Amino acid sequence: MFILSKVLLFLLFPITWLFVIFIFAIFSKNQHRKQRLLIFGLVVFYIFSMPFLLDKYAQLWDYPPAKLNKEATYSCVIVLGGFSSEKADSTGMFNGASDRFIQGLKLHATGQASHILITSGNGALDPDGFSEGDWVQTQLKQFNLPDSSVLIENKSRNTIENAVFTKKLLLARHLAPPYLLVTSAFHMRRSQLIFKKAGLETVPYTCNYIAGFGKFTVYSFWPSTETFNNWGAYNKELIGYVVAWLRKF
Repeated sequence: MFILSKVLLFLLFPITWLFVIFIFAIFSKNQHRKQRLLIFGLVVFYIFSMPFLLDKYAQLWDYPPAKLNKEATYSCVIVLGGFSSEKADSTGMFNGASDRFIQGLKLHATGQASHILITSGNGALDPDGFSEGDWVQTQLKQFNLPDSSVLIENKSRNTIENAVFTKKLLLARHLAPPYLLVTSAFHMRRSQLIFKKAGLETVPYTCNYIAGFGKFTVYSFWPSTETFNNWGAYNKELIGYVVAWLRKF
């Protein structure tokens, strides 16, 4: 299932649909069909590149920002990986989702959570020796956090394994629920479902909003390549949510 999900992932991106439409248009010998395909391709491009539609969808799908009781203290903040990437020299670097790391570190540093747990291994189809969890641990050491307050899960390849392996770590350390769960806003709905089905009680702490937060302007209807790309992430989450809902743990 892991391999199949990776292989079929490209089918969820609008750029793939657009590519297929234009390929059919180019090789179509019927001029009327060619014209309709080209028009259809332009319509698909505009729909999925218009910020307005994605923003409206994101406002329905994304979890709202968390409002925590500042007096409450949680035993652990769980930070889902995906906020760093492997470089050519097999070291890591923070990427566009690094707000996950920032918010998780902030919750721990301000005393809202006594422990911080990073869960991520290597989700590549052909993984090498790089592990996101291990690399992030080297970054956490630079903040002089006590080793006793840091938990690293470095084997998981996807969100389901994040939940399963994290549960084992938390039970081994006898950390009581509920736990703070930090991940991107578009990813939280699926993550909450998976962690719940895995038997973990979590409080969602969303961050890294990529859509649905901007002001309504004339540019809301202007094509954006960023919007076109972000639809892929939301499509992946919707399909992933359905699969997680049907899957038994």
